Amino acid sequence: MKKAYLFFATGFEEVEALTVVDILRRGGVDCKTVSITGDYDVTGSHAITIRADLLFDEQSLEDADMLIMPGGIPGTPNLKAHAGLDKLIRQYAQEGKYLAAVCAAPTIYGEKGLLQGKNATCYPGMEDGLVGANALTDKVVVDEPFITSRGMGTCIEFGLKLLSILVDAATAEEIGKKIVYYTD
Repeated sequence: MKKAYLFFATGFEEVEALTVVDILRRGGVDCKTVSITGDYDVTGSHAITIRADLLFDEQSLEDADMLIMPGGIPGTPNLKAHAGLDKLIRQYAQEGKYLAAVCAAPTIYGEKGLLQGKNATCYPGMEDGLVGANALTDKVVVDEPFITSRGMGTCIEFGLKLLSILVDAATAEEIGKKIVYYTD
């Protein structure tokens, strides 16, 4: 079974996070949410508090196939500033493991210098944070090991793309039909 970690910081975008977790779990991926705050209960950017599965400081998080960063303000800057997460992201990048992000969160990878020469996308108006990348306006951009997306409105497509990468395209299509994203 493939494994992914999605990170919660105070001010994360709730729908972006939960849409992706839901789709991956429906498709058979062991997707765990991880709080970087030291508390299981994390409040998002729209004052919705969600309970994480794991605490960052109590886990070894080196065993997944993918790390996922939801957007949100101040969630994205909070993720970007976490020293332990920085080290983990850099380790995954060095190992060529998948690094996914949506909305403002692709700027985490860009501002760490990891997107040099890569294609990427992000929330409109935040492209300056995609340092060294070719900024695109596609809903989802894959330039391995990076998978980036634009915002809450693109999260179903983003989640299905992550599922197709971690499992396969047939499973992603099946889940897309079950959630009535694909209607024919």
